[in-house]
Amino acid sequence: MGTLYLVRHGQASFGADDYDVLSPLGHQQAIRLGEYFKTKGITFDAALTGTLQRQISTFEGICQGMGIEMPQVSPAERRDGPPLASSAPSGLEPAAPNMLEQVWTGDRSEGSGERRPARCSEVHAVTSVGAYMTFPGLNEYDSHAVIATVHSGKLEKPTTPEQYRHHFRLLKDGLTQWMNGVVSPQGMPSYHDFVLGVTSALDHVRQTHDGNVLLVSSGGPISTAVGHILGCSPEATIELNLRIRNASVTEFAFTPKRHMLVTYNTLPHLDAPEHAAWVTYA
Repeated sequence: MGTLYLVRHGQASFGADDYDVLSPLGHQQAIRLGEYFKTKGITFDAALTGTLQRQISTFEGICQGMGIEMPQVSPAERRDGPPLASSAPSGLEPAAPNMLEQVWTGDRSEGSGERRPARCSEVHAVTSVGAYMTFPGLNEYDSHAVIATVHSGKLEKPTTPEQYRHHFRLLKDGLTQWMNGVVSPQGMPSYHDFVLGVTSALDHVRQTHDGNVLLVSSGGPISTAVGHILGCSPEATIELNLRIRNASVTEFAFTPKRHMLVTYNTLPHLDAPEHAAWVTYA
Protein backbone atom coordinates (compact mmCIF):
# COMPACT_ATOMS: atom_id res chain seq x y z
CA MET A 1 0.00 0.00 0.00
CA GLY A 2 1.25 3.48 -0.88
CA THR A 3 0.57 6.98 0.41
CA LEU A 4 -0.26 9.91 -1.84
CA TYR A 5 0.41 13.34 -0.33
CA LEU A 6 -1.74 15.97 -2.08
CA VAL A 7 -0.42 19.47 -1.37
CA ARG A 8 -2.16 22.69 -2.29
CA HIS A 9 0.15 25.42 -3.56
CA GLY A 10 1.37 28.13 -1.20
CA GLN A 11 -0.29 31.53 -0.96
CA ALA A 12 -0.54 33.09 -4.42
CA SER A 13 -1.19 36.69 -5.48
CA PHE A 14 -4.94 37.08 -5.01
CA GLY A 15 -6.30 40.25 -6.61
CA ALA A 16 -3.09 40.96 -8.56
CA ASP A 17 -2.81 41.08 -12.35
CA ASP A 18 -1.04 37.72 -12.25
CA TYR A 19 -2.44 35.42 -9.59
CA ASP A 20 -0.13 32.61 -10.71
CA VAL A 21 2.83 33.84 -8.63
CA LEU A 22 3.57 32.79 -5.06
CA SER A 23 3.66 35.58 -2.51
CA PRO A 24 6.73 35.81 -0.25
CA LEU A 25 4.67 34.05 2.43
CA GLY A 26 3.68 31.38 -0.11
CA HIS A 27 7.36 30.60 -0.67
CA GLN A 28 7.91 30.38 3.10
CA GLN A 29 4.95 28.00 3.47
CA ALA A 30 6.36 25.67 0.81
CA ILE A 31 9.87 25.67 2.31
CA ARG A 32 8.46 25.02 5.78
CA LEU A 33 6.51 22.02 4.46
CA GLY A 34 9.69 20.62 2.93
CA GLU A 35 11.46 21.05 6.25
CA TYR A 36 8.63 19.14 7.93
CA PHE A 37 8.92 16.25 5.47
CA LYS A 38 12.69 16.16 6.07
CA THR A 39 12.26 16.15 9.86
CA LYS A 40 9.77 13.29 9.62
CA GLY A 41 12.05 11.33 7.31
CA ILE A 42 9.44 11.31 4.54
CA THR A 43 10.82 10.77 1.04
CA PHE A 44 9.00 10.30 -2.24
CA ASP A 45 9.22 7.78 -5.05
CA ALA A 46 7.67 10.27 -7.46
CA ALA A 47 6.27 13.79 -7.66
CA LEU A 48 3.50 15.24 -9.85
CA THR A 49 2.40 18.84 -10.40
CA GLY A 50 0.22 20.70 -12.85
CA THR A 51 1.85 23.15 -15.25
CA LEU A 52 0.86 26.32 -13.35
CA GLN A 53 3.73 28.38 -11.98
CA ARG A 54 2.39 28.54 -8.42
CA GLN A 55 2.23 24.73 -8.31
CA ILE A 56 5.75 24.28 -9.71
CA SER A 57 7.14 27.01 -7.43
CA THR A 58 5.56 25.29 -4.42
CA PHE A 59 7.23 22.01 -5.40
CA GLU A 60 10.51 23.91 -5.76
CA GLY A 61 10.10 25.34 -2.25
CA ILE A 62 9.35 21.89 -0.83
CA CYS A 63 12.52 20.55 -2.43
CA GLN A 64 14.47 23.48 -0.97
CA GLY A 65 13.10 22.74 2.50
CA MET A 66 13.98 19.06 2.12
CA GLY A 67 17.50 20.03 1.12
CA ILE A 68 17.32 18.34 -2.28
CA GLU A 69 17.70 19.60 -5.82
CA MET A 70 14.77 20.31 -8.11
CA PRO A 71 15.66 20.40 -11.82
CA GLN A 72 14.65 23.54 -13.67
CA VAL A 73 12.31 23.16 -16.62
CA SER A 74 13.59 25.15 -19.59
CA PRO A 75 11.14 26.87 -22.00
CA ALA A 76 12.21 24.44 -24.71
CA GLU A 77 10.91 21.56 -22.62
CA ARG A 78 7.47 23.16 -22.32
CA ARG A 79 6.25 22.42 -25.80
CA ASP A 80 2.93 23.96 -26.82
CA GLY A 81 0.29 22.08 -28.72
CA PRO A 82 -1.76 18.99 -27.90
CA PRO A 83 0.65 16.41 -26.47
CA LEU A 84 0.74 12.86 -27.80
CA ALA A 85 0.84 9.70 -25.71
CA SER A 86 3.98 8.65 -27.56
CA SER A 87 5.81 11.75 -26.27
CA ALA A 88 5.93 10.39 -22.72
CA PRO A 89 9.04 8.44 -21.77
CA SER A 90 8.74 4.65 -21.74
CA GLY A 91 7.17 3.35 -18.55
CA LEU A 92 5.61 6.69 -17.59
CA GLU A 93 2.84 7.07 -20.16
CA PRO A 94 -0.19 8.88 -18.71
CA ALA A 95 -2.95 6.46 -17.85
CA ALA A 96 -5.78 8.04 -19.86
CA PRO A 97 -5.36 9.40 -23.41
CA ASN A 98 -8.30 11.79 -22.91
CA MET A 99 -6.32 13.69 -20.31
CA LEU A 100 -3.65 14.40 -22.87
CA GLU A 101 -6.18 15.80 -25.33
CA GLN A 102 -7.13 18.69 -23.04
CA VAL A 103 -6.40 22.10 -24.50
CA TRP A 104 -7.00 24.05 -21.30
CA THR A 105 -4.28 24.56 -18.70
CA GLY A 106 -6.06 26.56 -16.02
CA ASP A 107 -5.93 30.17 -14.89
CA ARG A 108 -2.67 32.07 -15.17
CA SER A 109 -4.01 35.56 -14.50
CA GLU A 110 -7.02 36.97 -12.68
CA GLY A 111 -7.59 39.46 -15.48
CA SER A 112 -7.00 37.26 -18.49
CA GLY A 113 -9.40 35.01 -20.36
CA GLU A 114 -6.68 33.88 -22.73
CA ARG A 115 -6.96 30.25 -23.82
CA ARG A 116 -3.68 28.38 -23.55
CA PRO A 117 -2.78 25.10 -25.19
CA ALA A 118 -1.97 22.03 -23.15
CA ARG A 119 1.66 21.14 -22.65
CA CYS A 120 3.32 17.79 -22.98
CA SER A 121 3.88 15.88 -19.77
CA GLU A 122 7.48 16.22 -18.65
CA VAL A 123 9.53 13.78 -16.59
CA HIS A 124 12.73 14.63 -14.73
CA ALA A 125 14.98 12.79 -12.33
CA VAL A 126 14.90 14.39 -8.88
CA THR A 127 17.35 13.24 -6.24
CA SER A 128 15.42 11.68 -3.31
CA VAL A 129 12.08 12.45 -4.93
CA GLY A 130 12.12 9.94 -7.77
CA ALA A 131 10.47 10.87 -11.07
CA TYR A 132 8.85 14.29 -11.56
CA MET A 133 5.99 14.56 -14.04
CA THR A 134 3.68 17.44 -14.96
CA PHE A 135 0.00 16.72 -15.62
CA PRO A 136 -2.15 19.47 -17.22
CA GLY A 137 -5.15 17.73 -15.62
CA LEU A 138 -3.92 18.93 -12.22
CA ASN A 139 -4.30 22.60 -13.18
CA GLU A 140 -6.88 24.77 -11.43
CA TYR A 141 -10.14 25.90 -13.00
CA ASP A 142 -10.20 29.52 -14.20
CA SER A 143 -11.98 31.39 -11.40
CA HIS A 144 -12.24 34.53 -13.55
CA ALA A 145 -14.08 32.60 -16.28
CA VAL A 146 -16.32 30.87 -13.72
CA ILE A 147 -17.38 34.16 -12.12
CA ALA A 148 -17.99 35.71 -15.55
CA THR A 149 -20.79 33.18 -16.11
CA VAL A 150 -22.83 34.70 -13.26
CA HIS A 151 -21.55 38.30 -13.17
CA SER A 152 -21.18 40.73 -16.06
CA GLY A 153 -18.36 43.25 -15.98
CA LYS A 154 -14.99 43.23 -14.24
CA LEU A 155 -14.83 42.77 -10.49
CA GLU A 156 -12.73 45.25 -8.57
CA LYS A 157 -9.91 43.92 -6.42
CA PRO A 158 -11.43 43.02 -3.01
CA THR A 159 -10.20 45.30 -0.25
CA THR A 160 -12.85 44.80 2.46
CA PRO A 161 -14.31 41.71 4.17
CA GLU A 162 -17.64 42.27 2.42
CA GLN A 163 -15.98 42.46 -1.00
CA TYR A 164 -14.15 39.22 -0.30
CA ARG A 165 -17.42 37.56 0.73
CA HIS A 166 -19.10 38.88 -2.42
CA HIS A 167 -16.28 37.49 -4.58
CA PHE A 168 -16.59 34.00 -3.09
CA ARG A 169 -20.40 34.05 -3.22
CA LEU A 170 -20.14 34.64 -6.96
CA LEU A 171 -17.48 31.95 -7.30
CA LYS A 172 -19.63 29.45 -5.40
CA ASP A 173 -22.64 30.25 -7.60
CA GLY A 174 -20.59 29.91 -10.79
CA LEU A 175 -19.00 26.65 -9.65
CA THR A 176 -22.40 25.17 -8.80
CA GLN A 177 -23.75 25.96 -12.26
CA TRP A 178 -20.61 24.73 -14.06
CA MET A 179 -20.52 21.48 -12.10
CA ASN A 180 -24.19 20.85 -12.87
CA GLY A 181 -23.69 21.53 -16.58
CA VAL A 182 -25.75 24.74 -16.63
CA VAL A 183 -22.97 27.06 -17.84
CA SER A 184 -19.78 26.66 -19.90
CA PRO A 185 -17.05 29.08 -18.72
CA GLN A 186 -15.05 30.48 -21.62
CA GLY A 187 -11.88 28.56 -22.43
CA MET A 188 -12.59 25.83 -19.87
CA PRO A 189 -13.47 22.15 -20.24
CA SER A 190 -16.77 20.70 -19.07
CA TYR A 191 -16.80 19.66 -15.43
CA HIS A 192 -16.84 16.03 -16.57
CA ASP A 193 -13.56 16.57 -18.43
CA PHE A 194 -12.09 18.51 -15.50
CA VAL A 195 -12.79 15.52 -13.23
CA LEU A 196 -11.27 13.21 -15.84
CA GLY A 197 -8.03 15.21 -15.77
CA VAL A 198 -7.82 14.79 -11.98
CA THR A 199 -8.78 11.12 -11.89
CA SER A 200 -6.31 10.32 -14.69
CA ALA A 201 -3.49 11.54 -12.44
CA LEU A 202 -4.86 9.46 -9.55
CA ASP A 203 -5.06 6.41 -11.82
CA HIS A 204 -1.47 6.95 -12.90
CA VAL A 205 -0.32 6.98 -9.28
CA ARG A 206 -2.07 3.78 -8.20
CA GLN A 207 -1.16 1.92 -11.40
CA THR A 208 2.51 2.96 -11.38
CA HIS A 209 3.67 3.35 -7.77
CA ASP A 210 3.45 1.61 -4.41
CA GLY A 211 5.36 3.94 -2.08
CA ASN A 212 5.13 7.62 -1.13
CA VAL A 213 4.07 9.98 -3.93
CA LEU A 214 3.89 13.79 -3.76
CA LEU A 215 1.22 15.62 -5.78
CA VAL A 216 1.27 19.44 -5.78
CA SER A 217 -1.84 21.04 -7.24
CA SER A 218 -4.60 23.52 -6.35
CA GLY A 219 -7.78 23.63 -4.29
CA GLY A 220 -10.10 22.69 -7.14
CA PRO A 221 -8.32 19.50 -8.25
CA ILE A 222 -7.59 18.38 -4.68
CA SER A 223 -11.18 18.85 -3.49
CA THR A 224 -12.35 17.16 -6.69
CA ALA A 225 -10.10 14.18 -5.92
CA VAL A 226 -11.50 13.94 -2.39
CA GLY A 227 -15.07 14.34 -3.62
CA HIS A 228 -14.51 11.66 -6.24
CA ILE A 229 -13.24 8.97 -3.88
CA LEU A 230 -15.90 9.78 -1.24
CA GLY A 231 -18.75 10.07 -3.75
CA CYS A 232 -19.59 13.64 -2.70
CA SER A 233 -22.20 15.80 -4.39
CA PRO A 234 -21.04 18.86 -6.37
CA GLU A 235 -22.26 21.08 -3.53
CA ALA A 236 -20.21 19.17 -0.93
CA THR A 237 -17.15 19.27 -3.20
CA ILE A 238 -17.47 23.07 -3.47
CA GLU A 239 -17.55 23.35 0.34
CA LEU A 240 -14.35 21.29 0.50
CA ASN A 241 -12.79 23.54 -2.15
CA LEU A 242 -13.59 26.86 -0.49
CA ARG A 243 -12.09 25.79 2.86
CA ILE A 244 -8.79 24.31 1.71
CA ARG A 245 -5.76 26.13 3.06
CA ASN A 246 -2.51 27.08 1.34
CA ALA A 247 0.26 24.46 1.52
CA SER A 248 -2.14 22.09 3.27
CA VAL A 249 -1.61 18.33 3.14
CA THR A 250 -4.24 15.76 2.23
CA GLU A 251 -3.31 12.07 2.43
CA PHE A 252 -4.68 9.14 0.44
CA ALA A 253 -3.70 5.55 1.08
CA PHE A 254 -3.75 3.68 -2.21
CA THR A 255 -3.58 0.19 -3.65
CA PRO A 256 -3.56 -0.81 -7.32
CA LYS A 257 -7.37 -0.87 -7.12
CA ARG A 258 -8.40 2.26 -5.21
CA HIS A 259 -7.59 5.36 -3.15
CA MET A 260 -8.76 5.85 0.45
CA LEU A 261 -8.90 9.16 2.34
CA VAL A 262 -6.68 9.33 5.43
CA THR A 263 -6.50 13.07 6.22
CA TYR A 264 -7.78 16.27 4.60
CA ASN A 265 -6.51 19.87 4.62
CA THR A 266 -4.00 19.49 7.47
CA LEU A 267 -1.14 21.84 8.41
CA PRO A 268 1.15 19.81 10.67
CA HIS A 269 4.13 21.92 9.60
CA LEU A 270 2.46 25.11 10.87
CA ASP A 271 1.32 23.81 14.29
CA ALA A 272 3.86 25.87 16.26
CA PRO A 273 2.63 29.20 17.70
CA GLU A 274 5.23 31.14 15.72
CA HIS A 275 3.60 29.96 12.49
CA ALA A 276 0.01 30.86 13.40
CA ALA A 277 0.05 33.88 11.07
CA TRP A 278 1.20 31.68 8.17
CA VAL A 279 -2.24 30.04 7.78
CA THR A 280 -3.91 31.45 4.64
CA TYR A 281 -6.62 30.45 2.19
CA ALA A 282 -6.13 32.33 -1.12
